[in-house]
Amino acid sequence: MLAKALLSLGLWLRFAAGQDTPEPGPQPLISSTEGDLLFLLDSSASVSHYEFSKVKEFMWDLLHPFTFGPRDVQASIIHISTTPTMEFPFDQYLTSGTLRKAIRDTQQLMGDTNTGKALSYAKEKLFSGEAGARPDVPKVLVWVTDGFSTDDISEPMQLLKDMGVTVFIISTGRSNFLELSAAASQPSDKHLHFVDVDDLPIITKELRDGILDAIRANRLHATDVTSSSFRLMWPKFLSQETGYYSLEYAPATDPARKRTQQVSGAHTSLVLSNLVPETTYEVALVPESNVHYFPPQTTRVTTLAEEISPVQVLISESGPFSFHVSWAPVLDSVASYQLLYGPLPGNSVKVLEVDGKHNSTVVEHLASNTTYLVTVTAIYRSGKKKSLSAKACTQEATEAQGYRHRQKA
Repeated sequence: MLAKALLSLGLWLRFAAGQDTPEPGPQPLISSTEGDLLFLLDSSASVSHYEFSKVKEFMWDLLHPFTFGPRDVQASIIHISTTPTMEFPFDQYLTSGTLRKAIRDTQQLMGDTNTGKALSYAKEKLFSGEAGARPDVPKVLVWVTDGFSTDDISEPMQLLKDMGVTVFIISTGRSNFLELSAAASQPSDKHLHFVDVDDLPIITKELRDGILDAIRANRLHATDVTSSSFRLMWPKFLSQETGYYSLEYAPATDPARKRTQQVSGAHTSLVLSNLVPETTYEVALVPESNVHYFPPQTTRVTTLAEEISPVQVLISESGPFSFHVSWAPVLDSVASYQLLYGPLPGNSVKVLEVDGKHNSTVVEHLASNTTYLVTVTAIYRSGKKKSLSAKACTQEATEAQGYRHRQKA
């Protein structure tokens, strides 16, 4: 217990002194995700300096995989104190480095815990262009509290939720479960967390995933991104009877290559394929309704670098007259595989054709105690070909094995 306390104290002293804390472990970047994310930070005297520093570390751990900017996530902090104060507006820090420094430099204000006032102030700023908030972008509020408030929170919190704000609450102290459960967005088991301040890292990934789901739930977004395709998903704006969707997409650097298509109002997803690897696409989905007006939904998606197959060829289960050949990866862009094999030295070559959905085959009717050169060629749907070779050796056959093999032949 003493060692843990001393370690925690050391980390806090480093953070308070402005020294860099250790970077969180490597995380895949989360991009093409538009959302205004507001932290309601308890900055009152009921929170110790140590607790305040741990919450700041937690905030950065939560945020650092996101990309920031006008087409991505924007973040802001409002202090809970005697008078609510905005630390910085949404559009002030739009890079990972500047935002990290701004969070680290945030100072505790002390004062009373007037959370209700801070929530009313948050409602104003979440929908204010002057504070850098964007219209028609999902709003998420993350309230970190020690469970104490000197004023009522129920009415201002309900107003926020009525305006479409998703509310996550993290309680690090003794709290009224019923009050916080009613204040958080529903279902409360996904939006309300009780955790000791030293154990905040335990909930970081779960909370980040929840924030990501909240941002994406009401927006056009992409999933299952590959080098040549991605799936678009969107909320159910229409039905088959009330309209259709107009979809447009083009490389961001070449708008003239725009493609358009109509999608039934009954659909909420669509796979776009035959795309160019490592290319950013601008996508617009327009709900064409004969009942209500819906603003266009837009997103930006970058395809992955082109995968190559095969990148490895493995030989296994070698016997006197056969061996097993497998390769990886198996890609949707590959139509079929061609396997060539022949003894070394020599010019005799045989061919096996394998469907592109499979990644292995057995090569039979071979000579025993012989070295073979095996070449696996991926034939892509585009017509391109990629090959990789490996050597394979058959085992020496016993007299009985040789006899049985001759009989079968």
